Amino acid sequence: MPRNVRSSRLFQAASLALLSVAALVVAPTTASAALPACQHFYTGPIPDRPISGGHGNGTTAPAYDVSGRLPAPTGISGGLGADGKVTFTFNRVAGAKAYRAFKNGQALQWISDWGQPTLQVADASPCAGAHYQVYAMSAEDTAASSIGQITTSFRLNSSNRLAAFRLAAGTTLNYRVSAYNDVAQTALGYNAGTGICAVDARIIPWGTRLWVPGYGHCYAADIGSWIMDDIVDVWFPPGPAADNWGIQRLNLVVE
Repeated sequence: MPRNVRSSRLFQAASLALLSVAALVVAPTTASAALPACQHFYTGPIPDRPISGGHGNGTTAPAYDVSGRLPAPTGISGGLGADGKVTFTFNRVAGAKAYRAFKNGQALQWISDWGQPTLQVADASPCAGAHYQVYAMSAEDTAASSIGQITTSFRLNSSNRLAAFRLAAGTTLNYRVSAYNDVAQTALGYNAGTGICAVDARIIPWGTRLWVPGYGHCYAADIGSWIMDDIVDVWFPPGPAADNWGIQRLNLVVE
């Protein structure tokens, strides 16, 4: 099966029950039981994705390097207000011209830095357990070179305030792992390449680092229309390696 331009990310169906440490990846308890569950951005039909087996190419993908990029914004503070919106502010990053905020890997807001007193993000349609993340940009464009490091995830806690969240190191996820060879920019904005993986960002926040047996390290920086629940796509260069990988069920470990 060809794995071109997100093709391998377009055959997914899954169940959260397959997560081996489910308590660490489900939505946290919040004081606002009325918030709806976070839905995947793709609402079309999803064919089954059976396990086919396969193998890696015998090399280990190195840890994806994000050093040299603008640092992630700090000082994220806010929460759910009486108006039903999640609103938060964050600190400026030296050298940044703009910022981009995301919710579950979907673009939420673009903010140009013109010296305004407050850098603020608002989500008028919050959902339970949503991951909020921000990065700075060195230019007001979407070039991969201008995009900074992504913050950790921030999620509502039991007091409906945003708090830093990450999957605990050592967490094991029993996932179906397929391959893709899209050579464009990832959804986060970095260039696709070895060590990048596509995830369901409702469950695995961007910036999460995973160890994938037979592949090596992968950095969550992409999504796909059919990347749902227990599916991860790992990147290979165009060629036979992606096809040889097949669809494997593996125990992934959060690094």
